Amino acid sequence: MIAFVSGPVAALAPTLAVIEVGGVGMAVQCTPNTIAALRVGEPARLATSLVVREDSLTLYGFADDDERQVFELLQTASGVGPRLAQAMLGVHSPDALRLAVESGDERALTAVPGIGKKGAQKLLLELKGKLGAPLGSSGLVGAQRAAAAGPAPWTEQLSAALIGLGYASRDAEEAVSAVTPQAEAAIAAGGSAPVPQLLRAALQSLNRTR
Repeated sequence: MIAFVSGPVAALAPTLAVIEVGGVGMAVQCTPNTIAALRVGEPARLATSLVVREDSLTLYGFADDDERQVFELLQTASGVGPRLAQAMLGVHSPDALRLAVESGDERALTAVPGIGKKGAQKLLLELKGKLGAPLGSSGLVGAQRAAAAGPAPWTEQLSAALIGLGYASRDAEEAVSAVTPQAEAAIAAGGSAPVPQLLRAALQSLNRTR
C-alpha cells in the first residue's frame, strides 16, 4: 500500500493533484478542501489510500491520516465506494461526519450529492459506532491550513470545487454569491478567504434551496 506521497505539486484540477515523486507524476484524487490547500510548484505531503479494481488503480489523497482513516471506514458501509466516501469528506470534515453519525443527523448526510433520505438513514445505522468519537481539532486544523495558504482567486476555486462535486455551473455561481459576504468579512479582518469553510457554507445554502 502507498501510505503517502511527498513532493512538489506539478498540476492541480478541481478534484485531482499531480505530485512529482522521484521524477514520476503521481495522479491523486482529492477533495476540493485538500486541493484548496495546495499550490503548484510548492511541496506537499498527502496521506493516500490505493483503491484496486480489475481495470484500474486509483490513488486517493488526504490532508492527514485521520481523513484517510475515515475515508476507509466509510467504505465498510454497503453501497459506499471510494467516490461517495470522498464526496462525503468533500462536504464534511472527519469530525463533522463523526458527529453526524453519532447524533443521527440525517440532514447532514443528505447534504452530500448522491445521498438521499433513505440512503442517509441506512448509512446512519451501518456506520453507528464505526467512526469513533470526534477528535475535536482535525476539521479546524484543516480549515486553518487552507486559510493560511491564501487561496487566490477564491471564487474560482470555490466554483470549481462545487462543479467537481456535481453541481451545475449556475448553482455554483449562486452559492458563491451567497457566501461572498462571509469571504469579504474574513479578508477585511486582515485574513484570507477560507475556502473549506466557504465550501461548507455554500453547500448548506444549496441544500436549503432544494
